[in-house]
Amino acid sequence: MHQLPDFSAARILVVGDVMLDRYWFGDVSRISPEAPVPVVKVERSEERPGGAANVARNCASLGARVGLLSVVGNDEAGRILQRQMEEGGIAASLLPDGAIDTTVKLRVIGRQQQLLRIDFETTPSHEVLQAKLAEFEQRLAGVDVVILSDYGKGGLAHIGDMIRLARAAGKKVLVDPKGEDYSKYRGATVITPNRSELRQVVGRWSDEAQLAAKAQQLRSELELDALLVTRSEEGMSLYRDGEALHQPARAQEVFDVSGAGDTVIATLAAMMALGAPWGDAIHLANLAGGVVVGKLGTATVSREELSAALAADAN
Repeated sequence: MHQLPDFSAARILVVGDVMLDRYWFGDVSRISPEAPVPVVKVERSEERPGGAANVARNCASLGARVGLLSVVGNDEAGRILQRQMEEGGIAASLLPDGAIDTTVKLRVIGRQQQLLRIDFETTPSHEVLQAKLAEFEQRLAGVDVVILSDYGKGGLAHIGDMIRLARAAGKKVLVDPKGEDYSKYRGATVITPNRSELRQVVGRWSDEAQLAAKAQQLRSELELDALLVTRSEEGMSLYRDGEALHQPARAQEVFDVSGAGDTVIATLAAMMALGAPWGDAIHLANLAGGVVVGKLGTATVSREELSAALAADAN
């Protein structure tokens, strides 16, 4: 594959846990007299969509048509996320739940280094999640691919039903998994754990053969078409029935890995929506992930950046 495809025909629905990533940037020039901690004088702040909202933003930046379904609190952070999605051309349905606060991750950055992260989060209520499931069913007809972005915040309590409904409607389902119980992802098209997430579920491996055996066993137990393991500096490996495809990592300056998994699953989904072969899909997803780790914080990859990476790779 030498040219970036036109993703405008790709229709993707992202469902999962959204969050607001807040960054406070400042200068550290002294240690506090009250405790042995740095004093950060905050000079500017930034707010970016995180979690499933960052996945949706990555799909949109590739040129795909994307919808987002999630739950937020009836608060300022929820309203900021809604506005950010509208500005990004994303058809977002963020159901407000008055009983919760929108998940916010506050990162304090001094001299381009993360010094502290503070998380604010609560689990959504049952009624709102039921309403979300009903809307999910209605929106299925208008999409090609569904991404279920699980951050373990409670927004995907009905994930098993969502996978069944989507597959019954003939849609491909990609899951970014969390936690130790993967049985809830049974029947998805593909799941995309990173190395440490997979290790939590299948235990350690000593070599490639053992990794392949464990990955294939998990894939077959969960009745998945494929299992994609993202492996940081080792690139990524896709396990399908009877075969494994590997993509090496591209040598580059790694600045920040947060959000790289969002970029990988978004690119993979856009390729699958167009019916691209697995090999091409993971090749492009790998390149996109490589671009985004060179940026600070949750970020997206533009079509121009991905085209340039594709051209450089071809040479």
